[in-house]
Amino acid sequence: MTHNPYPEYRFLLGSKSPRRQHLLKELGIHYELVSIDVDEVFPDHLEGSEIPKYLSALKADAFPLIDYPPNTILITADTIVWLEGKYIGKPEGKKGAVEMLGRLSGKTHEVYTAICLKSREAKRVFVIRTEVSFKTLSPEEIHFYIDHHRPYDKAGAYGIQDWIGLTSVTGINGCYYNVMGFPVQRFWEELQIFTKQ
Repeated sequence: MTHNPYPEYRFLLGSKSPRRQHLLKELGIHYELVSIDVDEVFPDHLEGSEIPKYLSALKADAFPLIDYPPNTILITADTIVWLEGKYIGKPEGKKGAVEMLGRLSGKTHEVYTAICLKSREAKRVFVIRTEVSFKTLSPEEIHFYIDHHRPYDKAGAYGIQDWIGLTSVTGINGCYYNVMGFPVQRFWEELQIFTKQ
């Protein structure tokens, strides 16, 4: 068991993402998984970084923290892809995944991940931006990746840690883990600030 740097707090993680769960464990944070079901709908006027900030806070606000001890910290997150001024979320089925990867092919897009830290008394939301560049993808590569990795739970229909990230990402400007959905270095800094408030 990894050393727990915050034994005085009870952490709840409101995310089904196995990547976020793994990275939080790597930090040594002991947490409980909680289920938060909300419609991930945001106002049409929001753009870029505003979208995951809104959605991560929406998830946190939907959870009944009042039922937990005062030392509880809830962690929620949301990741989106932003391409040429347009939002890209998670794909709906294979057809949607093929279309998304076709749009990302040969271009540079932005990945935004927002994390919300919330206790009974306070809430802190922050967002990180990373640029990711793809080579031109062939139809065969797109279909191979989707058929073997089924990236239907991932924004932009890809995981940078998967085969497609190994073979097709030509450049990254910013935090790699942010593209995985959990910018661990910034999270660590923000958690230190949050626990000293």
